[in-house]
Formats: sequence, C-alpha cells, structure tokens
Amino acid sequence: MTIPGFLAVDSGGSGLRVVVGEVGGGRRSGPLSSGEPVRTGARGIDAGHLMEQLVPMVRALAEKAEVSEVGTAVIGAAGLATLGDELRAELPGALAREFGVRTVALAADAVIAYVGALGARPGAVVAGGTGLIAIGTDLAGWRRADGWGHLLGDCGGGAWIGRAGLEAALRAHDGRDGGSGALLSCAEERFGAMAGLPGQLYPRSDRAAVLASFAPLVAECAPDDPVAAGILRAAARHIAESAVAVCPAAGEPHIALTGGLFKMGEPLLTPLYKELAKRLPWARSVTAEGDPLDGAVRIARDLAAGALVLPCDDVMLSVVGPDDPKGTR
Repeated sequence: MTIPGFLAVDSGGSGLRVVVGEVGGGRRSGPLSSGEPVRTGARGIDAGHLMEQLVPMVRALAEKAEVSEVGTAVIGAAGLATLGDELRAELPGALAREFGVRTVALAADAVIAYVGALGARPGAVVAGGTGLIAIGTDLAGWRRADGWGHLLGDCGGGAWIGRAGLEAALRAHDGRDGGSGALLSCAEERFGAMAGLPGQLYPRSDRAAVLASFAPLVAECAPDDPVAAGILRAAARHIAESAVAVCPAAGEPHIALTGGLFKMGEPLLTPLYKELAKRLPWARSVTAEGDPLDGAVRIARDLAAGALVLPCDDVMLSVVGPDDPKGTR
C-alpha cells in the first residue's frame, strides 16, 4: 500500500532538523539533526550542500516512518529572504529527482517560526536567539522588522544584550559613568583581563554567538544590579518596537515569543510584557504552540491537503508545484 508522506526541514545556524510524516494522519518521525550548517556561496545558500546532508537523512526517516513516497516538502531556511536565489532555482528539481517530490514550499526561517508559534492566524511573532526578528501577517501579506544581524540591528537579541553588558563592564573597568562592577566581575571571570577582550572578540567569525553567551549573565545580575536591569529594559523596548512594526492593526491579533532568548525568564519577560501591553493594547499575548520545525510540519500538511491559507510571495514563502512550476501562489 502506498502511504503518501511529507518532508519538513528547518535549516539554521546549528544545522538541519528534518521530519518525515504521513500526510493524512498524525504519524511523523522524530526529528533528525545534522549539526552542520548549510554553506553559503557566491549565489547564496548552497543547494548542493543542503542536498548532500538531506538525502541520507530523509531516506533513513522515511523507512522508520513507513512512508513510501514524499510528495510534499517544506524547506524553512535561515537567510532565504536575502540569500535564497540558488535554493529557489535548484532545490525543487533536486527534490523531485531524489524523492519524487511534486510540491515544494520554500519558507524563510521566520515564517516557519511564526507558523510553529501561532499557526495560520493573524498576529505577530518575535523570534529571539543570538539575533532577533519580528514577523507578522494579516493573512494577506507578510511584514518583517529587524533581523539585520548583530552589526546593523537584531536590537534586543542575545548579541545585543551581551554587547551592552560587556560595554557596561568596560565602563566600570575604565571608571566611566554607566559602568557595572557586577558585570565587570562576570566578564573577567569569563574572558579574563578586560584589556585582552578586543583581541579575543574582533577576529572571530562567531563573535555574535560569543556576545550572546554573555546575555544570560546580564540576566543573572539584573535583580541586584540597576545597570544590568536597565539593559534588559532597553532590550524589551527594542523588541516591543519590532513587534509593533509588524502586528496587524485590526482585530485581536495574537502575539507570541519563540526562541532561546526568552529562556532568560523574568528579568527580560517582565519588562517585555509590560511594553507589549502598553504599545499593543488590542493584541493578545499567547504562549507559542510549537517551534519552527513544528511550523514546517504544519505548512506541509496544509499544503498537501490543499488548505494552505498563508500569503505567498517571492521572498518569505513561495510554492512550486505541478500547476505552478516557476513558483507562484
């Protein structure tokens, strides 16, 4: 008996996470992770490298899930909006050749994070980790705010908080106003003498992650340190500004937070929920229902059932299928 299936992928900075499941039922495999981020080349995200990792993972999962064919695939990828040209050009054909996939949805990582958190309803989602991006929809189109990386934006994200905390530590080290002795002690314990910090940080390609690693220490200091608490209040304002920029202005949209940033707990969440209530009184804050991979699964099942109601475009979410081989919808 032929059991039609779907493929759902979350491709991000920590590698691929992949699920294979049954279209018409609740059965799905557990997630399989690669641990290797997909390379980026001259044409953007490297479709060949993604397929090298994906093919053995899908074959193993399809066998375990007893899925005989994979007709629908949803690929959520970090950087798709700005670095997705090669994926859009090559991935649908590669998936068709390897697995017989007939319909492919290519989604920005923020889109699958949104759907994992809220499903297909109007609202806004803030996805926070090392960076930060807000995405919203009224089901007619997508709006995004920030997500511009740690040098130009990601305001309120982990790298932003960590950088602000280290600046406060350096101010205390220098004897300048605005410094924090508590954060200076934390920074010295983690990084050693402050004079050596620029040499440790600036040459590193992963400096955003290094900055973000200091953010939890800012949260730990916040209950007893006014400078650390002020940094988190400022982060909350930035995050709320991004949420306001994307949230639908009509109805009662839902707002959810997703990502590791918000595991810092009350020192960040208390001022953040206060800011959201003040700036978006018509919106309802809710707990995220699932993570980005859950969002990719939801899109795959809706797409296979012909029930996808999310807005499609050439950047955030595009669908390539038998009736639209160039990617429309």
